[in-house]
Amino acid sequence: MAVPPLILMLPFVLLLGAMALAPVLAPRWWLKHYPKVALGLGTITVVIYLFVLRDPASLGHAAHEYASFIALVGSLYVVAGGIQIRVPEGATPLANVIFLFIGAVAANVLGTTGAAMLLIRPWLQMNRGRIGAHHIAFFIFLVANVGGCLTPIGDPPLFLGFLQGIPFWWVMQNCWPMWAVATGLLLVIFFVVDKTALSRASGDGRRAVPRAQTVGPPPPPPVPTWRFAGLPSLFFLAVILAAVFINHPPFLREALMLAAAAGSFFTAKPSVHAANEFSFHPVTEVAVLFAGIFATMIPALAWLDHGAGGLLGQNPPPGVFYWGTGALSAVLDNAPTYLGFLSALFGVSGTGEISVLLGQKTAHILAISIGAVFFGAATYIGNGPNFMVKAIAEERGVRMPSFVEFVLKYSLPFLLPVLVTVWLLFFRS
Repeated sequence: MAVPPLILMLPFVLLLGAMALAPVLAPRWWLKHYPKVALGLGTITVVIYLFVLRDPASLGHAAHEYASFIALVGSLYVVAGGIQIRVPEGATPLANVIFLFIGAVAANVLGTTGAAMLLIRPWLQMNRGRIGAHHIAFFIFLVANVGGCLTPIGDPPLFLGFLQGIPFWWVMQNCWPMWAVATGLLLVIFFVVDKTALSRASGDGRRAVPRAQTVGPPPPPPVPTWRFAGLPSLFFLAVILAAVFINHPPFLREALMLAAAAGSFFTAKPSVHAANEFSFHPVTEVAVLFAGIFATMIPALAWLDHGAGGLLGQNPPPGVFYWGTGALSAVLDNAPTYLGFLSALFGVSGTGEISVLLGQKTAHILAISIGAVFFGAATYIGNGPNFMVKAIAEERGVRMPSFVEFVLKYSLPFLLPVLVTVWLLFFRS
């Protein structure tokens, strides 16, 4: 991947700026024209790489990563839409904490995308009548990101590390203390926030009813216990998870995922799709926006790949990798960011063997792993399921904060203190 001129990062900066500001300043315009903005800026980068830089290899690499990404996210979304989990409504803050903890654990088996897509609908249902943006924000923090740091299946960056030679169980053996601290702190913070919101709503004598429940088909009647429907789709979910480990021949993994999605979609009962209010709008929005992101971030990742080693110095402490990987994982896709800093660690360590690196730089690899996974929760675009969870919540009538509001109202006051605590305990020295 050649080092591009700095000016080529402008489309990426413009796209991030549009995603952050347009929904606030011109929401109707953005809803109508976001495909033109994302695909237009992406096309500019593609044309320059093809006809000016003559670097089709970088485009091909990005296209393959995008195909893998959208195949995984899209197939999990479709399969999860064929599984209905009904839970009792009127959840208490303690019940919500238990649910989020279960989701954080499940993320290591189903992946953050699979767990988020499977559990977001029952999460919305159990809090029906008082669902707020803080419910979705902490769901993104715990289920769609932080929870998945115990196995390579949990989050794409860790799976890339597994493909680089990091043993499967090394992740759990070394990451569990950070997982326990971050998950525990976030659950405690959520309990306080949710209990405060419930008390305030009860004191005001009013309930915040989502717009989605005042229009369209009536919601299903409440149930006294958990109920499941569409369980045959679990087979297709297993196919997708197994396909994650297939690397050859090219695109077989993606083909199996799409085949599983098609099988689930056509065999699922219409009543399950109707109960889940299933539509392709959320995954379409994600596909369009991330097509622009994957294209425009090619120059940024090229700069990271070639310049990180020089910027980090000769013997950087683990904290440099933690904050460096994390900060960029919040605005770039966290999987290639992980690889960029792992490559930089190889460079500053003077070794090309992952086994040697595991012995000499364990804390540094941990810092890269935790930084990529945890900081992916800081923005809607840090990790694949974030934006899809947001889109599903909005489709159900939840008023979600804009890109900037999410950072200012939730990431900075609630997530950042947890990230700082993890740094102080594990990566400061």
